[in-house]
Amino acid sequence: MNNKIDLRIIKTKNTLYNTLESLMKEKSFEEIKVSDICNKALINRSTFYSHYNDKYELLSEYINNLKNNLESELNKNNNISNSKEYYLELIRLLLDHIEEKKDTYNAIMMTNRNSITMDIVYDVVNREIIKQMNYSNEKTRVPSSIISKFYLGGVINVCIDWLQQNNKYTKEDIINYIDSLIPNDLNN
Repeated sequence: MNNKIDLRIIKTKNTLYNTLESLMKEKSFEEIKVSDICNKALINRSTFYSHYNDKYELLSEYINNLKNNLESELNKNNNISNSKEYYLELIRLLLDHIEEKKDTYNAIMMTNRNSITMDIVYDVVNREIIKQMNYSNEKTRVPSSIISKFYLGGVINVCIDWLQQNNKYTKEDIINYIDSLIPNDLNN
């Protein structure tokens, strides 16, 4: 019996996530009411409130799920032999994630200009870069915090621009452009 309840909860939450995303494509989050979410999701308000206190709690959980998914994707980047390979793979994984969740990112970042999402992406990518720098123990003339912020800014801005430009360039184009920008050896 517990499995059925868990599956129903998962189904209901997924429906609410999808509905919220759909509504955020049409209007800003501030304009969305719980009744809008319930009507579009075809659920009762009491069902909504049995899972969430308000629409902000729904948004928070929705964004946290997106963050966890991004962290899982970036954690796949762990067997790279040098910094250049690492950054190229990081960008490839981030572009793949953005492409897979394009509607989500468009709804949250572009339509709603939600800085929370940008902060989450920034935080996840920054932690991933710092983790790699600590793991690689490469000695550079430039402090690791400067290197991290430099590449972080580039990675995120390129990915956001790629999303905003509606795939003006292919993922491979972006990877090739970045490949030509990143030095082969950060020690020089």
